Amino acid sequence: MVAKKSTGTARKTADAVGGGMPAGATAAPAAPGELAVRPGEDPWTPAEVAEARTGLTDEAVRLRDELHASDEAITGLMRDSGDGAGDDQADTGTKNITRESEMALAANAREMLEQTERALERLDAGTYGLCESCGKPIGKARMQAFPRATLCVDCKQKQERRH
Repeated sequence: MVAKKSTGTARKTADAVGGGMPAGATAAPAAPGELAVRPGEDPWTPAEVAEARTGLTDEAVRLRDELHASDEAITGLMRDSGDGAGDDQADTGTKNITRESEMALAANAREMLEQTERALERLDAGTYGLCESCGKPIGKARMQAFPRATLCVDCKQKQERRH
């Protein structure tokens, strides 16, 4: 089983809770190749954009492979959990913990894949590097360090304080 692309749902959800561009934001999407940078930063070069795209694409492939392997492992664990005849409580508990751990890892990989695909969409749309909350540039260095970033440092800090 291959993970389904669900970025459209995530975007609708984010927009519904205010994750899209805020009303009145003046930052217009940059044309591809002219991605947003903070004042004083060098503009994105075609090589840097290509490197970001390659990194994100490679990450998406890796995550899809990881999800495929994880789905197979979960299927096996679910199949094995039904024939626990003769297992003691410790064996049953171990199987449950292993299954739940694998499911949590798969959920995390799905979320990272969604973020990665969203970053590729933003790169294609020319909005890569713009904060989805305030509309200001996120910063080239931050985008290179964390290519899936959707919030500038200030907005990310505000978000983390709320949670």
